[in-house]
Amino acid sequence: MATRLPEAPKVGMVSLGCPKNLVDSERILTKLRSDGYAMSADYAGADVVLVNTCGFLDSAKEESLEAIGEAIAENGRVIVTGCMGKEAEVIRARFPNVLAVTGAHQYEEVVGAVHDAAPMPPNAFLNLVPDSGLKLTPRHYSYLKISEGCNHRCSFCIIPSLRGDLVSRRPDAILREAEKLVEAGTRELLVISQDTSAYGVDIRKEPRMWKGQEVVPHMTDLARELGRIVAQVDGWVRLHYVYPYPHVDQVIPLMAEGLILPYLDIPFQHASPSVLRTMRRPANEAKVLERLRNWRSIAPDITIRSTFVVGFPGETEEDFRYLLDWLDEAQLDRVGAFRFEPVEGAAANDLPGAVPEEVKEERYARIMEKTAAISAAKLQAKVGRTLEVIVDEVDGDGANARSQADAPEIDGTVFLRDAGHLAQGDIVRVEIEDADDHDLYGVPLA
Repeated sequence: MATRLPEAPKVGMVSLGCPKNLVDSERILTKLRSDGYAMSADYAGADVVLVNTCGFLDSAKEESLEAIGEAIAENGRVIVTGCMGKEAEVIRARFPNVLAVTGAHQYEEVVGAVHDAAPMPPNAFLNLVPDSGLKLTPRHYSYLKISEGCNHRCSFCIIPSLRGDLVSRRPDAILREAEKLVEAGTRELLVISQDTSAYGVDIRKEPRMWKGQEVVPHMTDLARELGRIVAQVDGWVRLHYVYPYPHVDQVIPLMAEGLILPYLDIPFQHASPSVLRTMRRPANEAKVLERLRNWRSIAPDITIRSTFVVGFPGETEEDFRYLLDWLDEAQLDRVGAFRFEPVEGAAANDLPGAVPEEVKEERYARIMEKTAAISAAKLQAKVGRTLEVIVDEVDGDGANARSQADAPEIDGTVFLRDAGHLAQGDIVRVEIEDADDHDLYGVPLA
């Protein structure tokens, strides 16, 4: 008579915030799956629900609290983790019935809390986890986190208090994970951290062996090796959260060689020297313009995306016009902006010169109008060109794809016609037929 294995407990997951949180969620679920737990796609089928919170802004905290409340209302058995774990007393005051609260990237504590809340029955011994781990993104692209924490002390940010100072991962561990992801079908690796440029400063004198040679824990060396791994499948490596330190110049030739994508996500935040000083950011906007020109001379197709804060305390109309004029010169390809929002614990909250909300709104509208016009002109210049794109979704005869200038979720889309023969994850060449402010339209060449 066959022995029937007991049913494994099911875990639900709500993951909020940035891609770094998403990677944390993937790691937690991978560990739980390897322990024998099953996954639930809804509240009703879960024995316990994990809510991975974001605490970067007060609005993000409120969204996290709303998600916790929804999970408690729908299921009742909730474990909270992530950035808001630092504020356990706030969470417990509002939701006294949460089973446990843990902080950001405290994987062992989260898994332990799940084991306590929904113990594994005896004999549940099967391990169904692939070597690459479980993913919350489509199969063809993956986020690759290379470090935790940040050494900066920007006046508007509380990330160091949430996630601590920089802690870099060993380069061989990163490369091993990248290799497994590529073997499992990843065509695009998106490198993320709080500060990608600072990777390795804490372990700089600890090179590791990889494929018979030493790899120094440094952004340039890591990018080169990642490019070599992804080249085996003619894939892409995309760098996010890159601060414009001088050594960033060293990765531009790798872009010209085709080892990594000609794309940099750089959080400039502002251009006015006075605002940058109060933000505790490097105030070298003129030097940045010179470096942008140099980068474009080496890799003409390089895409620069950035984010900016409007309405920061003390920002004058003159400061804001300086930013707009700087954007005219910088001609950044992709720009996001957000209105300054106080977050509990940030030094900026105590700065004088609070900007009225209606002024923030007016400046936000102006910067978005400015950057949309720049984007439209740059995209219009691509009409008639042949570009390489990666296919995200095929629907009937059409497909949604992204060019090398477009990161998932945050940048534009290349809408394709006559593309029913393509598959998700294909990297193909297309002719660009039209453009609008943010997106392109084209047709595959094969």
